[in-house]
This record gives sequence, C-alpha cells and structure tokens, in this order.
Amino acid sequence: MATIKDIAEKAGVSIATVSRVLNYDATLSVTDETRKKIFEVAEELSYKKRSVRTSTAKIAMIHWYTEKEELEDLYYMSIRFGIEQRCQQLDIQVVKYFYNNLEEIKQEEIQGMIAVGKFSENQVATLAEITDHIVFVDYSPDEDAYDSVVVDFEVATKKIINYLIEKGHQKIGYIGGRETFKDGSAEIEDLRDKTFRSYMQELNLFDENYMYIKTFTVNDGYKMMKQAIHDHGENLPTAFFAGNDLIAIGALRALLEENISVPERVNIIGINDISVSKYIYPSLTTLKVYTEIMGETAVDLLMERISGRKIAKKVFIATELIKRNSSF
Repeated sequence: MATIKDIAEKAGVSIATVSRVLNYDATLSVTDETRKKIFEVAEELSYKKRSVRTSTAKIAMIHWYTEKEELEDLYYMSIRFGIEQRCQQLDIQVVKYFYNNLEEIKQEEIQGMIAVGKFSENQVATLAEITDHIVFVDYSPDEDAYDSVVVDFEVATKKIINYLIEKGHQKIGYIGGRETFKDGSAEIEDLRDKTFRSYMQELNLFDENYMYIKTFTVNDGYKMMKQAIHDHGENLPTAFFAGNDLIAIGALRALLEENISVPERVNIIGINDISVSKYIYPSLTTLKVYTEIMGETAVDLLMERISGRKIAKKVFIATELIKRNSSF
C-alpha cells in the first residue's frame, strides 16, 4: 500500500506538504499546480488514508436523490461510495436515508450526519433538530454554522471558458440545468450558468441566444442541442460548455444525428468526468471532480466535529481538465 512518503517522493515535495494537502489544511500556502500534482500522484498510487479504529461511531447519510435518481446521475453515486468507503476504513456504522424520510432519523441514535445534495432552509432546520454535527456535501447552506464539501463552480466555469478561448473559440454556447429543492420551496441558483453569463459579459463575448437551460439530464442535453442547431444553423457556436457530463453526452448524440462533426465543427466540454465519459464517441473532454474524495473528506470533517471542533470548515475540492476527443 502506498504511503505519504511514496507520494512525497514522486511529487517532489515534503511529507508534511503531502499530509496537509490530503487533509485539506486551509492554512497551507501552496500553488494549485502543487495541489493538483499531489492528488494525481495519490490517485495513481491508489493511496488510501490509514484506517483509524474509532469507538463504534454511528452516523446517518441523508441523500436528496432517490435510488432511481442516483442511478441516472453517477456524480452522487460516486460521492456516496466515497462516504461508505471511508466509514468502512474508520469502522463507522452508517445508516442511509432519503430526503423524504427525515422524521425517521429521529428514531436513530446517531452521533452526526452527512447530508448529500441540496437542502432547503426548512429541511436544514429539521436536520439541525436531530444533531448539531452536520456536514453538507455539494451544498453549503450556511458556511458559518455547518461544515461543507463543495466544488468551486465559479472557478471551474472560468477555467473551462479560458481553455476554450485559448483554443481560439469566440462563439461559445452554454447548455445547463437548474435544480429545485425537493420540498418545492425554491429553485436553486446555479453558479455555472451565473458565472458563464457574468464572465462572458466581462470578456465581451456573451450572447443570450447561445444559452439553453433545462435540467441536468441526458435527454435535456439532447433536446437543448437540437434546439440550438435549429435556432442557429450555420451560425451554431463553435464550442459549448455543458453544465455536467450527462448534458454533454446528450448534446453529442444530437450533433452526431445532425452530421455535425465533433470536434472539427463543434467542441463540447462537460463537468464531473463520470465513468462513462471516456467510453462514449467521441470521448468527452471534461473537468474532473474528485467526487469520491468529496465523500471521504465529509466523513473526516464529521469525525472532527464529533471530537470537539467548534469552528465550521468549508472545503473546496480540486478539479482537473481531462482533454479527450470532443474538443481540440
């Protein structure tokens, strides 16, 4: 099994730096390039944090997706795998509930909970009645009160736009989705389309007609690209940023059906790097999110809280552009 020393030697940094990066030490000052290299080496060497035996802790994992929805979106499934894997390493018992069974959790004797997904203000209040120890994954309802593990979609979106511009694209479209809290209380603001709009305006490249928003599904990705092709014809943007890989996969299908060559005529980039992204045709360029690490980190944060930490932490997970055949 790989050790921190092995990672340090291969990455060319100190053992202390590796340890602090892998434990998301917010006080550590290193470049994004160094962080990325450490995570890449750790993944290459299949590094796993050392198992630490705990005192038979019991936690709850609250999932805002149903089992059927999770099967259709591997992003959240991968986060769950990370949570379960880390709990197994630490000998933690984890019980799983869905968002619509929140009242049932009150019957469990748990030390804390991990909430995966996006929860409304009322749902957060219900969870807070059950335990003071809550970590949110993929959402941060109150960074002063609760620990959270999230992706910085503002940085991610700018990273993708900058890459496309560096490749010579000026006409860039966006196909994305919106989500609603499961209790129907409100639509959730999405930083991907918000940042796309503001950053493209800042660059004097924004065109409202190139934005399409439905849901984060393969089917809607297909429909949105079909609509874009119908709307713009020969003036179709030369590149599209898709809000996730599922949308990108649907968009690729629509382009191929219309005999629009990818990447020669249109480039596509997604976000997440779900497992099937490398196997579709053409294989998908995407911004990889280390989803299993998100789950593992959530467990570690929760154990810190249970052990007495009082100050909330918000951890941003690193992303990496994976270049494949759907873009130059």
